[in-house]
Amino acid sequence: MRTLYIRIVVVTLLIMIVSSVIAFIGSNLYYQMILKPSNDEKNTEIAHDVVELFEAASIDESTFFKKTAKLSYQFYVTDGKAGTFYGEEFRNRTLSPEVITSVLNGTTYHGMAEYPSTTFVTGFFSNELSNSIGVPIEIDGKPHALFMRPNVKQQFNEIHILLSVLLLLTIALSMLIVFFSTRYLVKPIRELTVATKKIAGGDYSIQLKENRNDEIGTLAKSFTSMSRQLRQVDQMRQEFVSNVSHEIQTPLSSMKGYANLLRSPSISKEDQDYYSKVIETESTRLSTLSKQLLTLASLDKDQAVLKHEPVNLTKMLQDLIAQTRWLWEEKNLALSLEADEVIYSGHEDLLHQAFENLLSNSIKYTHRDGEIHMSLHKEQEGVTFKIQDTGIGIPSTHLEKIFDRFYKVDESRSHERDSSGLGLSIVKKIITLHHGEIHVKSIPHKGTTFTVTLP
Repeated sequence: MRTLYIRIVVVTLLIMIVSSVIAFIGSNLYYQMILKPSNDEKNTEIAHDVVELFEAASIDESTFFKKTAKLSYQFYVTDGKAGTFYGEEFRNRTLSPEVITSVLNGTTYHGMAEYPSTTFVTGFFSNELSNSIGVPIEIDGKPHALFMRPNVKQQFNEIHILLSVLLLLTIALSMLIVFFSTRYLVKPIRELTVATKKIAGGDYSIQLKENRNDEIGTLAKSFTSMSRQLRQVDQMRQEFVSNVSHEIQTPLSSMKGYANLLRSPSISKEDQDYYSKVIETESTRLSTLSKQLLTLASLDKDQAVLKHEPVNLTKMLQDLIAQTRWLWEEKNLALSLEADEVIYSGHEDLLHQAFENLLSNSIKYTHRDGEIHMSLHKEQEGVTFKIQDTGIGIPSTHLEKIFDRFYKVDESRSHERDSSGLGLSIVKKIITLHHGEIHVKSIPHKGTTFTVTLP
């Protein structure tokens, strides 16, 4: 995966390389098209001035050119047969006889302008005799050819101009390319900023491009996933509030109705006892609901399992069987336990509540004369608890939702009237806080098996 860091480094390097290449080509063109002809013209004029000065001076050839060469010039004077060099040595003294003959016949030689164009700017620095200006000159009444070029030291001022142009072009092009490339890099971040503002405003329907393979792409995917989760959480919150309102309103309505009936002066003793019992049952239901809501609120903070202590799970299950004996004996249920001696480090009260909820559900939803079998074993992956009943079972379409808060398989069933739909949610939360897992298998009209694995 290409990281954003590598992307920025690559883009920056490309900017530097591209701008340097373009600036280099531009400076070459500037030299070849402007500086080179100008340099040739300027040195041609200087060469003619040197000839005029020589003709006006009353000193000999050797003295004149030696003194003039000290002004940072290089000279070669020849009559076509022999020649003399003055000033700094030429790196390459090669010069075709045709050129010398042409200058001797009165033609000016523009070696600087005609110097071969190359990729690199070498015309300034090539200390070659062919890279010079040739003009005719008469010495002692005889025609000679004078070839002249400035010393490299004299070219520094012109080099400064060239380097300035190169530097300015590089900076200007770099700034221009960085400006446009940065907009490309920043664009997805701006889109994320807009998406953030939409989410902050409660709009979770955002669409981001997720086809990038860098951190921005990963962030966009995470952002989209987060918006979906927030939308689900918001929907769950609305459903939760609606369910709580419904669960509270139903018993309150019953209590209010039966309370009004109790005020009737003609009510019989039998009806009075019945109405009072209904009010008591509904108040108990409200109390249970409030306790379950408080339990869930506490568990959601993930603080309840901060306390770990040795818990004898085997004895806990035996105690639960004894505590619920009147419930399963009333329905003539056959309840059995197969357990190893298991000491587990966890929150005793919460684990007791989880196992109690599972056992209570099995007793509630198992028909008279049915069976409930519990097992507790130490295994390689941890502690495994199973509770299997021969109850009414759960349709497969509901298995994935039974741990959702306030979810009921069928609200029309009479045996679920006293169910808030929070019991299994609490069990699931308690097991999760212990880093365990809970799974369910069920066949309608045959029974249900819950399996709890604690690490």
